[in-house]
Amino acid sequence: MVETIHDQAEGLRRLLVQDCLRVVTVTSGSTGAGRTTTVINLAAAMVGDGKNVLVIDENVDASNISATFGISAHRDLLDVIRRDKALDEVIISRPGGLFILPAGRGMRVLGKLSAGDRAHLIGSFAHLAQPLDVVLIDAAPGHSSRLLPLTFSTHEILVVVSPEPASITGAYTLIKHISSHQQDKRDLHVLVNRARNETEARIIFDNMAGTARRYLGVALNFMGFVAQDNQLCLGRLVAGELPGSTSAAAFRRAAESLTHLTYQDGEAKGEGRGLERFMQGLLQSNQSNQGNQGSKANTVMATSR
Repeated sequence: MVETIHDQAEGLRRLLVQDCLRVVTVTSGSTGAGRTTTVINLAAAMVGDGKNVLVIDENVDASNISATFGISAHRDLLDVIRRDKALDEVIISRPGGLFILPAGRGMRVLGKLSAGDRAHLIGSFAHLAQPLDVVLIDAAPGHSSRLLPLTFSTHEILVVVSPEPASITGAYTLIKHISSHQQDKRDLHVLVNRARNETEARIIFDNMAGTARRYLGVALNFMGFVAQDNQLCLGRLVAGELPGSTSAAAFRRAAESLTHLTYQDGEAKGEGRGLERFMQGLLQSNQSNQGNQGSKANTVMATSR
């Protein structure tokens, strides 16, 4: 009887987890801001809080998530699309409830898939064995990411910025790009990385927030700052290996804030439920972008004649 109740409770938990799936895209305006390090440590903090986290890695360079963990990822999402591998075979499992999906090559073709390929991909995500609480996305830097157009209520965007002038300029340019593609002017979150102190971080954020509010009509939310404490370096898993460090505490606070945010329209309305709906939204947004790019190209060709 006890086992039956436990099984029912576990089944209910899995349903609720899928219904309340939180999706967070972590991005930056340029390389070098610490985006991947942020994703790794947010994931570690969330896993430490008992959550199951799927990290989707859009990057294909040598500093991507898998390489940072010292893992050789021989397969990625493209192999799922081609039906060479099942999604569960491509996903890399880490201890404690952390799962990594190398997706860089697959993301590049999302806007060109046939109806059959789209249905196959949606079905693959719908039948993923692991119950998940959070999808955490390490997006390609700048506005080249295929994941930024997602706009359902459970989707959040976190922009990582460092004190370097190029990083600040790149972050604002990215925020401008995102806001131009969002009809509802969603709030965006900003994490200041490698700041010397809170004062420096606040100055950077306040200047960005004031400019974005005045010229873009966009509200920015301060998600905190990560200090350069000599224990944080590129790829260092401070949240798991150095739990007492200043930077680890900052990542834990940011992770907690992200996972406890209310939905931006006040309720989920079923839009962001489960991985199946996530992939449907991702495919739709990429198809729309592909169509818009084609229309622009046709307009340019017609004008040049």
